[in-house]
Order: sequence, then C-alpha cells, then structure tokens
Amino acid sequence: MALLNEAQTIEERGEALVAAALAGDEDTARRHTDFFVLGRRVDEGIPYWERAVEAGDAFSAYTLARYRKIRGDRGEAERLYRLAADRHSGCAYGLAVLLKENGDPEAATWFREGWDMGRLDCKIELGKLLAAEGKPDEAAEFLMKGVDIGDIAVFRWVQAFEHIRETFDRVADDLEAAEDAEDGEAAGEAVEPLEDMDSEFKKYPGLINEAGNYFRRAGYLSPVALVEHAILLERHHAEDRWPEVSELLLRSHAEGYDGAAFILGLFNEERGELAEAEHWYAIAADTGHRAALVRLSDLFRRQRRLDEAEARLREVGPDDEVVPDRLAKIAGLREEDEVSPEQDLRRLPELLERAEAGDVQASYAYGKMLYEWGGAAARWMLPWHEPAALAGDRAAAADLRWLYGDLDDSVRRDHWKRIAAEAGDHDACGAMAWLSDYHKDYQEAERWYVRAAADNSALNAMPAGKAVAQRGGYEEAEPYLRKAWEEGRDESFGTETAGYYGLVLNRTGRHAEAVDLLRLAAEHWQEDVRSRYDADDLDVLARMLDPEEELAAAEQALAAG
Repeated sequence: MALLNEAQTIEERGEALVAAALAGDEDTARRHTDFFVLGRRVDEGIPYWERAVEAGDAFSAYTLARYRKIRGDRGEAERLYRLAADRHSGCAYGLAVLLKENGDPEAATWFREGWDMGRLDCKIELGKLLAAEGKPDEAAEFLMKGVDIGDIAVFRWVQAFEHIRETFDRVADDLEAAEDAEDGEAAGEAVEPLEDMDSEFKKYPGLINEAGNYFRRAGYLSPVALVEHAILLERHHAEDRWPEVSELLLRSHAEGYDGAAFILGLFNEERGELAEAEHWYAIAADTGHRAALVRLSDLFRRQRRLDEAEARLREVGPDDEVVPDRLAKIAGLREEDEVSPEQDLRRLPELLERAEAGDVQASYAYGKMLYEWGGAAARWMLPWHEPAALAGDRAAAADLRWLYGDLDDSVRRDHWKRIAAEAGDHDACGAMAWLSDYHKDYQEAERWYVRAAADNSALNAMPAGKAVAQRGGYEEAEPYLRKAWEEGRDESFGTETAGYYGLVLNRTGRHAEAVDLLRLAAEHWQEDVRSRYDADDLDVLARMLDPEEELAAAEQALAAG
C-alpha cells in the first residue's frame, strides 16, 4: 500500500510539474521539481522534466542538464543548457562551466550572460578568465566594478589577482636593478618569487609568458635562472617545448651550474628516456650532487643493477635519512629469484620496438612500466596508454583515469573513469559511485556501488549495502552487509558496517541479532564514523543512521516480543 501511495504521489507531482510548465508557472514548476530532487527521486523525475522542457520550463532544463552531465552525457547537457541559457542564469552558468571544461572560448560569452542576469559567480569566473589570459590587474579591476561591501567572495579573488601583479612588479623592479649592476646572483634572487607560483601558473596559464620573459632576462646573468626558466616551460607550458627546455639546461650546464645536469636527468627520466637520464644523473652525481646520487641509485635499483645502485647510494653517506630504507630495498631484491614481467625494465627495448610497429598492447605495457617502475611522468605516458584504451582495453582506460588525475584534468579523468567502469572495472565503478554520491545523485550512486560490489570484496560490499539500506531495501542490502561484516569487521569501515548491518537486521525482524551490532556501532560511531563526514553537509547527515536510536527500537521490539 505504501509503495502504491508513493507511486501515486510521484505521478501526481510529476503531472502537476508538467501542467505548471505548460501554464508558464515557473514557481510552481520549481516547487514540484524540488519534490523530486530533495526527495532523492531523480530517476522518477527525469521523464517529467523532459516533458516540462518541451513545454519551455527553464528550471527543468537546468535540472535535467545537471543530471545528464553527472551521468556522463555532456552533449545532451550542453543542448539542454542552451535551450534556456539566454533567460535563465543557472543555465547560462552551467553552459559556461561546461564549455570552459571543454576549453571552448565561448564560455566567456555565457559567463557574461549570466553576470548580466545578476549571477555573481559568473562575474568571478569572468575575472578568472582574464587572469588566465595573463591579465591579473585587469581581472582585479573588473571584479571591483560595482562591487558591494558584502561581496566577500569577490574581494578574495581581487586580493589574489592583486598579489600576482604585486609579485610580478617586485620581480621586475629587482631584476632591473640586477641588470643595471650586471649582478648575476641578484638576478637569480630577483626571480625567486616566481618559483613559488606553481599553483598560479597552473590555474592561469597566460601568466607564463610574463614570467618567462623575466626568467629569460635573468638567464643572461644567472645560469640558475636558465634552469628555472626551463622548469617553467617543462612543467607548465601546454605545448611540448623540449628543444627550448634542453637548450636552456645545456647552456646552464656549460656555464658551470651543477644543478642543470640533475634537471636534465630528471626531465629525461620523466619522459621515459632512461639512458639519457642515467647519463646526466651520473654527471651531476660525480660532482657530489646529493639528489642526483639518490635518483641514479633508484634508477639502477629499478633496473636490477644492484651493485651500482648500492655503490651510488653509499656515496650519499650513511647518516643520510634516505639511505637505510633504500639499502634495505636493495638487500631485499638480492634475495628475489626473478623479476615479475611488469617490473622488468630490461623488457623496454623490445616493447618499444613492438609499440612502434603498431602493437597497442605493447605500447600500453611500455607506458605502464615506465610510469609505474621507470620514474616517468603522467603527461608523457598518455600517448603510450591511449591506443589500447581507444581499442577497448579496460585496464588501459582505468590507468588513463589515474594519469589524468595526476594531471588535475578532472574532465578527462572522469571520462576514462566512466569508460573503465562501464567496461566492468570494479575500482572505477566504486569511483563513479563516489562521484554520483558527491553530486547527490543517490540512485545512480547505488547502481555503481552495486556494480563495484561484484568483485566480491568486503570493501565494496559495505558501501553497496549501505546505499541499498538507505533507500529502504533492507532485504536486498543484507547479503552485502553480512559479507562486509564477516570479512571486514576489523577494517576501518567495521563500525559503520556494524551499524548498517544492525539496521537491516532490525528492520527485517532479526532484533536479537541486531542489538549487539547496534550497541557496538553506537559506542564508537562518533569517533569512527561521524567524524569522517562533513559536519556541514546536512543532506549526508540526514541520511546517516543513528545507531543509538535504532538500538532503542531494537530493544523495544525485543521487549515487546
């Protein structure tokens, strides 16, 4: 009867939503949309939102676009946002964010449209776009126009952009003084503040050009500045600038700076050029460069050249904090009879030859080995992973998710995460579930948690059981939570498992079994569970089990029985 009543209520509210959309009653349409969103009934709301969108309701377009994007259909999300972006600030903002994530300059048009409709976050985004073009002073000036005293968020960004300009101006003044004095040491010191701006360069790539000009000028006087310029180009430039990077480093090395050889070794290692990395590390190590000695030893160890690895490590000195642990690793490797194929760097030449001949699996194996065991950086390993992933290899797709994660590219990370999950990668399924949970799309999250639990692990069984139990599917949840409890009670999720397993046992009439579990959960809940969740997330807290309350209900049921 309860399910029948709920279905009837859903139909009534859905039809009322469509009727309000047809009548142009935006407030009523939004109120009915809130029924579905706040009631965690996204699946049930979708067909009614689709009809309301056809009737011209802007908030339904906004809501449906959000969930299409969350569920992976970015193209449909863009279409829906565009339907009302010229008259609904939420659609304008959503469309602009999506376009910005795609690297589409049209984003600025829609941020401006949203700001014209009074949306403050659109104005902030416009300021950030100016900063990203290398115009922090213009960004600050734009944000200050018409600002109200209560717009604290705006002032925070203004301060950030003004600080960037102040830093650049101070660098320019100090560098000019160093040039006038022809003082190389002072020139190097002048550009030092730029070395602490990695975060700014990543967020606002247009700043790189001005910073590069300062490094270039300082480099005429300081070989250290040449290296810092090379680091800027290698770490932050969107294009591969290796010829320029290597030329700067070679100049610095020729001018006598030992650190240049180390950076040449590091960058070659990150690019997977291990022979070149060894060459330059050795040059730096022979001057006593500590970091070069350590990296060279690590390179030898990963290649199972253990005598060379130990010899170089001992040059670092027995009192150095990194030495004992690395010596222990070398000793452990000496006792191994064979190397697993995934870690055997001696296979790299053969894998490279096959990869260059078009073998996508060899390409993947080559990139994976370099990334996981060869010290390579994610950016340079993408081309080796992508052919296999595009050919449908689930593991390669899952690995691309991690590579793009290392690069802070959330759009491509989530793209490959979804592809891996849809192909059956259980870890990716769990990640998709977490992402849906984060966006409050709990029905979608439950589906992904259940798919993740197909790996038959206690770790994935617990969130699957919890999600099903929070929906009220107690009998469905019981097998998952029983497994999680029997195999994971001593794990970090043990207390939470006890609570939700106790919940489903109590709600399915097994009160006596539930009591001990709920008592255990109640005793440790605050420390082990509640403290791990955001205290300001009222939605999460509202859905969370109260083990003390459930325990009281179980004890009351026992007493009554």
